[in-house]
Amino acid sequence: MLTGIKKALQKIIILAALFFLFIGAFKFFQEFMTFRKIVQNLKAESRLAEVLVVDSSVDEYTRRYTTTIKFLEYGVKGQPLKPKYFTFNGNQIQFQTLVVRFDDKYVEEGHRMKGKSIALFMKAFVLNGKNTQEFVITPRDVVPDGYRISDAPNRFEKEIWSRFWRYALDPTERTRVGIKNAQLEAPGSVFVPGTIYTLIIEHRGGIRIDTRPIPEILKPDSANS
Repeated sequence: MLTGIKKALQKIIILAALFFLFIGAFKFFQEFMTFRKIVQNLKAESRLAEVLVVDSSVDEYTRRYTTTIKFLEYGVKGQPLKPKYFTFNGNQIQFQTLVVRFDDKYVEEGHRMKGKSIALFMKAFVLNGKNTQEFVITPRDVVPDGYRISDAPNRFEKEIWSRFWRYALDPTERTRVGIKNAQLEAPGSVFVPGTIYTLIIEHRGGIRIDTRPIPEILKPDSANS
C-alpha cells in the first residue's frame, strides 16, 4: 500500500518537474524570439516621418497663423504608423529628436544590439514664450511605436526598453553600458499647405527636413470647388 502511494507521489513529482521545465523552456524561447526581433529592428539605417499641413488659417487682426499638421511616422521596416494630428498657434514648427550613439568599438564590431544608433522622434513644438506649445510624439519609458515588434509589447520587450530609457537619460549609466552620447536636436521649418515635408533622422547623426510639392492628383480640383 505504502509502496503504491510512494510510486504515485514520485510520478506526480516527475510530471510536475516536467511541466515546470516545459514552461521554463517555452518562456526562454519566447524571450529569445523577442530578443531576435528587437535586434533586427535596431539594424535600421535611418528613421523617417512625413508631415502635411491639413488646415491653415490666419487671424486678420493679429496676422497669426493657426496650423494643423498630420504627422505620419514610419517604423523601422518602412510600415506607416498611426498618424497623429497637432494644431499649433503659428506655422514655424520644430521637431525634437533623440539619437543615442554607442561607442565606436561596438559599431566597428557590428555588435548586435549596439552596432547602430537608436533614433526617436520625441515631440513637436512651437516656441512662443509662455505660450509655447508642444505635443509628445514618443513618451519616455515606453516601447517606441517605430521599434515595436507587435501592437502589444510583452513583458520582456518592455523590460528591454525600460533599461534603454534609464541608460539613455542618465549620464552615469550611459558610460557603464557603452553609450557614447545621447543627442537631442530640434530643427524646424515654416510649414505651409501644398507641400510634403519629410523628416529624416540619420543614424550617424543629424536630422534633415526635405520638401516636395504635393502631387497634382492629390490637390483639390479648383474647377469643381
